[in-house]
Amino acid sequence: MWALILGGSSGFGAASARAFAAAGYDICAVHLDRAAGMPQVNALRDEIASAGRQVVFHNVNAADDDRRAAVVADLADRAGPNGVRVLLHSLAFGTLLPFIPSVPVEGAKPVKGASRKQLEMTLDVMANSLVYWTQDVVNAGLMGEGGRIFAMTAAGSHTAWSGYGPVAAAKSALESYCRQFALELAPRGISTNAILAGVTRTPALDKIPGAVRLIAGATARNPFGRLTEPDDVARALVLLAQQDARWINGNVLRIDGGEDVCG
Repeated sequence: MWALILGGSSGFGAASARAFAAAGYDICAVHLDRAAGMPQVNALRDEIASAGRQVVFHNVNAADDDRRAAVVADLADRAGPNGVRVLLHSLAFGTLLPFIPSVPVEGAKPVKGASRKQLEMTLDVMANSLVYWTQDVVNAGLMGEGGRIFAMTAAGSHTAWSGYGPVAAAKSALESYCRQFALELAPRGISTNAILAGVTRTPALDKIPGAVRLIAGATARNPFGRLTEPDDVARALVLLAQQDARWINGNVLRIDGGEDVCG
């Protein structure tokens, strides 16, 4: 059985690739990295392969229709009918700009508002792509009874953060798509859930304006006294992929150590 991980080279995606491989899954990861990032990607691929699992990494734009079709076709050859048990959407590439340009302040560089192109790109990569990948995987007969679809959302889906508006909108849409798939895919035996991790130190977090304040606040609130780690989320996903968890469907599941309830 295979796990298809979108955004599988770092953060939650990389941790999940390791965890699912350790649980006996073969791994197909889609990522987009420049040459400087490839040593880390290759090390992850080799680590999974050394554990005796099949592993293939595709360094392509996950939002490109032709690239997606090629990956699905390749996976169909490798996995066969109903061979994909898990689809994890963990793509983090979007615009981190305010909607309204900042008011000029002496000595400060003005910040432009997000453009139409930037908004549409963010929504397409971080939300719409879940729909297209799910459609292709299901229509190709790669996922059936016992399948699990997970999509990484964020607290910004319901909380306003400075400069996070475009990504927040995409995360809200992503949660909506998960609810719809929970309805439409349940007759096929496939469960769908959005995953809301606590604040986690990942490359994506470091790009968010005010990340230092987010980290400090989350650490102070969390009853475990630390940030969520990618492995915390990855191990929970492996549990949620087990057959006994099939009735968990259509939720936004918090994996945060209690961070949110202590806010």
